[in-house]
Amino acid sequence: MVQIITFGNFKGGVGKTTNATQVAYELSNRKYKTLLMDLDPQANATNIMLKTKANINDELAHFDSSLMVAIQEKDLTKSIVNITENLDLMGSAPDFSLFPRFMEKMFSDYADRVKYLSTLIQPVAEKYDFVIIDIPPTISLITDTALYASDWCLVVMQTQQQSFDGATAFIDYIQHDIVNTYKAPRLDVIGILTVLIQAGAPVDETTVNNAIKYFGSENILPTAIHSMQRLKRYGITGITFKSKWDKQVFTVYKQVTNEILDRIGVKK
Repeated sequence: MVQIITFGNFKGGVGKTTNATQVAYELSNRKYKTLLMDLDPQANATNIMLKTKANINDELAHFDSSLMVAIQEKDLTKSIVNITENLDLMGSAPDFSLFPRFMEKMFSDYADRVKYLSTLIQPVAEKYDFVIIDIPPTISLITDTALYASDWCLVVMQTQQQSFDGATAFIDYIQHDIVNTYKAPRLDVIGILTVLIQAGAPVDETTVNNAIKYFGSENILPTAIHSMQRLKRYGITGITFKSKWDKQVFTVYKQVTNEILDRIGVKK
C-alpha cells in the first residue's frame, strides 16, 4: 500500500525541500517506486530533480503540462516526468500559486477545496510505494491540501528558535485544523528531523534540548542532519554521485530513511 509523506514546518529555509528530495532519492535507490510531488510554487524540489536527471544521463526533462494545468484538466499524470528508474517527479511551477483561486471558483466551502486534490492524487499514488510531498512554509490551502492527502508528516526543524516555534505551530495546526476540523482520514506525525546549523554550538544544542523536553525524546529522530557543504551544493547542481562527499550525504540519508521506515512500520 502506498505511503504518502509530507515534509513540513511553518518556518521557511529549514531544509524541507533538501530532506524531501534526499529521502525520495534514497527510497528509489532501494527499488521502491517513488513519486516526489512538488506542491511549492517556488519549485525548488523540481529544479533540484531536473538537474539531477541531467547529471545522470545528460537528458533534459519535458513536462506535458504544468501541475496547475494538469489539475485543471483533472489528469495529474501530465505533470509527471521520470528522473531515475524508480523515481518520478510531479513538477511544480509559478502558476501553481493560482491553485487557491481556482479552488475558490470550484467550491464555495473551504473544506471541499481542502479535499479536492486528494481525489486526483489517490489514483496516481496507487502506482507507487511512496509519495513524498514538498510544501511551502505557509498556512494556506496548498498546505492544507497536502496534509489532508497524506498518511504521514515529517516535521523538519532547524536548530534555531524560529524553526522550533514553526515546528510547534505546525504540529498544533495538524491536530486542530487538519485532523479535527477537516477530518483527515489517515494523517499522523512520524516525528521531528533536526537539522543542525552548527554542531556543538550552544544555541543549536539548546534548541535540540528544548525540542526533546517539549516533544519528548521518542518523537525526535535519532539522526540529526549536520551542516554539509555538499548538501547545500545540491540546490545549485542537483544531486551528484561521484565524490566521497556525495557518499557521506548518502550514508546519512540511509540512516534517516531507515528511521522513517521503522516509524511507519515498513520493513527495510
